[in-house]
Amino acid sequence: MQQRRPRELRIIAGRWRGRKLRFPAGTTIRPTPDRVRETLFNWLAPVLPGARILDPFAGSGALGLEALSRGAAFALLLDSDPLCVAALRERFGEWQASGAEVRRADALEWLAAARPSATLPFDIVFLDPPFAAGLLERACARLESGAWLAPGARIYLETPARDALPPLPPNWELLRSGAAGEVGYHLARRTPDPP
Repeated sequence: MQQRRPRELRIIAGRWRGRKLRFPAGTTIRPTPDRVRETLFNWLAPVLPGARILDPFAGSGALGLEALSRGAAFALLLDSDPLCVAALRERFGEWQASGAEVRRADALEWLAAARPSATLPFDIVFLDPPFAAGLLERACARLESGAWLAPGARIYLETPARDALPPLPPNWELLRSGAAGEVGYHLARRTPDPP
């Protein structure tokens, strides 16, 4: 049986602009479309330089790598698929991506742990779980209850365009929303205290 070639994306802007990001064909990755990534990073431009990023459902790593390319200080990418993790570690090494860390972990289990006091909270979080898994609402709740978010943190949420956004924690304010094809995308901001 002939093995399929790895799939590819390109980094849109920043120090790695135009670099190819390959990810394994044997995975169920559904990368965020280029058009959506471009819109998202336009929204995040004012808060991205120096930001600490968490991508708990990293998949291809496109969002975390794009953030680093555009000036984020640190990105932690999590994925439970060993093929994705291996591909991301290879890419980070090849690109000499300082300020990047990849861990093999189940996102919800990892978020259920209390944030260690020595760990700084995250300024931007990308929540793009597998659409059919129903993980978005639980991931939001665990981010908030685990004290993973800095005050004013931005949270990107990706959903099927046909589905409504699940209920967000009471101190998250929805800033923007859009749709492209089958993808609904949203940006929320965490306020310090529930209203």
